[in-house]
Amino acid sequence: MTTMTASTSSPADRPPLSLRERKKIKTREAIRTATYALIEAQGYDATTIEQIADRAEVSASTVFRYFPTKEDIVLTDEYDPLMLEELRARPAGESWTDSVRYVMHRSIDAMMAQDPEVVRTRARLAAQVPAVRSRMVESMSETGRMLRGALAERYGLTPDSLEVRVCAMALVGGLTEVNMAWAENGFQDDLRDMMDRALDVLEHGLPTGNQ
Repeated sequence: MTTMTASTSSPADRPPLSLRERKKIKTREAIRTATYALIEAQGYDATTIEQIADRAEVSASTVFRYFPTKEDIVLTDEYDPLMLEELRARPAGESWTDSVRYVMHRSIDAMMAQDPEVVRTRARLAAQVPAVRSRMVESMSETGRMLRGALAERYGLTPDSLEVRVCAMALVGGLTEVNMAWAENGFQDDLRDMMDRALDVLEHGLPTGNQ
């Protein structure tokens, strides 16, 4: 999921990466690191692909080979499938929201331990830059399709059924709004707590009374 970033699967659970794959990962990370540094120094709009390429010590064509647009550098997350693998691996008797809660807690812990400033930068750009937010909304469809598959397997339904589609997109949209609200509030709230509150709403509906 675009706004649910970080690889949470254990490396021991997957076969070793080839040299080619390791080089690809290194290049992608160099491009991302260069992008974040330039945006922090001069702002999103002033940062160009040519500047990113120069700072990452690659060609502009290499940047475009990995990321079609500048927005994709900020938002593209190749780890979504790994998180869905974790969802599929959760016990069959566990509720769907408990499974999502488990995976999201692991994801948040991992990415905040790795580089919390990058997490905040991504959320801030999505909240403040129209082009990034627009691309984020577009990417939700693909994330939703992947999530539909996991949901359908869990409940013995078809991925194209209306119920599965609505459930998947409600989850993706809800967690996306968590990131937006987190950024808009200046990152004052605890992200794990906000995720839990969002999942409670999806599971039980809006709280009643003056809460």
